[in-house]
Amino acid sequence: MSEAKINEVKSDIDEINELLKLAKRKKVQDLLSVELRKLETEWINLRDSASSSATPMEVSPVPTTSAAAQEKRYQVKLNGYGWDQSDKYVKVFVTLKNVHNLPKEQVYCKLTEKSMELVVENLENKDYTLLIKKLLEPINIEESHWKQKTDMVVIFLAKLTPNTKWSHMTEIEKKSEDQRNNRFKTNDLDKKDPQESIMSLMKNMYETGDDDMKRMISKAWYEGQQKKKTDTLDL
Repeated sequence: MSEAKINEVKSDIDEINELLKLAKRKKVQDLLSVELRKLETEWINLRDSASSSATPMEVSPVPTTSAAAQEKRYQVKLNGYGWDQSDKYVKVFVTLKNVHNLPKEQVYCKLTEKSMELVVENLENKDYTLLIKKLLEPINIEESHWKQKTDMVVIFLAKLTPNTKWSHMTEIEKKSEDQRNNRFKTNDLDKKDPQESIMSLMKNMYETGDDDMKRMISKAWYEGQQKKKTDTLDL
């Protein structure tokens, strides 16, 4: 999990706390508090995930087909990788100690236009796989390739449309960031009326929230309108 995502969620938490200080009505304070708890839970989960990234893999034993060896091979699902891009390629970097010692036929990729799967067979009695689904853009399978380097495999995914910049590796990562940005898209509090900032945030919460959240926001809005009418009549 990238440090950027953790910092982004932390910034959202800080902004909600600022809005809580400005909110005067209890219903609005309650709504902001609910959203704050959700963000704090997400931040904790991201932080815990990042702290365990030193071992980004799931290991489960599977028996080898070799009866003579009487050993167990382990199927290892890799979760961690790095990536970079040039005008022509998206490069995926997978670190595996001693992978350069394997024969080339034991290191290969299964590619489609929108996915890649790296397979490393029998590296120190383990089989490794890395699957990346729903790539952000389609790739040119024929021009894609991979190389074994010292303790690393580099996969060169050829862009189907060269000279286009990928903002994210996958569609899911882009969608997740877009949703987070839309949910808390507010203008600078110093340049905008605080109450208007709160209303803008509540509108975003209503549009992206579940049924319970929408009911709470609708109730708070209705009660606020009724109070305005009562105050006008009192005058």
